[in-house]
Amino acid sequence: MAYTTIDDPSAFFQTKLYTANGSDNRALTNDGNSDLKPDMLWIKTRNAAYNHSLWDSSRGVTLNMRTNHTNADITDNAGIKSFNTDGFTVGTSAYSNEGSSVTYAAWQWKANGGTTTSVSESQYNAGGTYQKNETAGFSVVSYTGIDTAGEVTHGLTTQPQVVIAKRRDVSGAWATYHESAGITGTLFLNETAAAANTTAYFHTGWGSATKFPIGTNSITNADGGNYIAYVFSERQGYSKFGSYIANANTNGPFVYTGFNPAFLMIKNTNRVEPWMMYDNKRTPINQIDTVLQADSAGAETTAAADYATDFLSNGFKIRAVGTGYANHTAGNKYIYMAFAENPFTTSTGIPTTAR
Repeated sequence: MAYTTIDDPSAFFQTKLYTANGSDNRALTNDGNSDLKPDMLWIKTRNAAYNHSLWDSSRGVTLNMRTNHTNADITDNAGIKSFNTDGFTVGTSAYSNEGSSVTYAAWQWKANGGTTTSVSESQYNAGGTYQKNETAGFSVVSYTGIDTAGEVTHGLTTQPQVVIAKRRDVSGAWATYHESAGITGTLFLNETAAAANTTAYFHTGWGSATKFPIGTNSITNADGGNYIAYVFSERQGYSKFGSYIANANTNGPFVYTGFNPAFLMIKNTNRVEPWMMYDNKRTPINQIDTVLQADSAGAETTAAADYATDFLSNGFKIRAVGTGYANHTAGNKYIYMAFAENPFTTSTGIPTTAR
């Protein structure tokens, strides 16, 4: 079997950097090898302290949510105007295109072009819709809560490693399941807290690989509540979701992903620390020591001792010492999400060169 079925990861994930110009209906075009029409679009200002904003093609371009807040859906008609064949069009909102000097990073994932499949509610199964990309292992799920612990159909054929769920109709935290933290080790994307030890959000056990389990807490499952969930399942050579153990040393852990990363997000599960976001566009050469934080509106910051990481042809290497947020205290466990720039070896056996 081929090493990977995804020779060009830019068909499914890309980062776009741009500087605001304040003009309405401004079309922004991606620069990857493949065209990418985003179905999930996550934008953050780099040099200004504005909130994160996240749009998707299931909810539509007028609605967004802030990963560093608990807000319900926010209507913003000046944020994103459209998802395009190879990029997106912005308005004049502070969260997408304000003034002439604000810089932005936009992370984009492809699902199914906004085309959804409906799921009927039954006793233990939440009703709603999903749009999946089986090749990339990504699904955007909209569901309505039920009055008991149950399951949500995501449509992928393999059990996901990551589920990020958010209530839409009222405020609520961003409940995040990560396989390496365990079903009871829920984290919250809007918080710096360590992993919770509870089955209230994602109950124990998986009844089916095509569904994820929800508990009885209103953050993931209030009867009649409206939710959105982003579901990720590993695909060799394109995505990897795992963990590493800190050693508090500049010769930090090496993590094999099977590809040269384009995007990396990490979180300490044992202590209060931020969600650290790296990408290969904002810092194109090693070492990478400039980050944004998913739980904070703050501008990007640079600190080698706290953040330093190298992106390699087959994974990443932590270089930060034990006083920062990437390698704090020997024995601490960090979970990560990573997406590829290039696979370590293509489907035809061509290796990726180091950075």
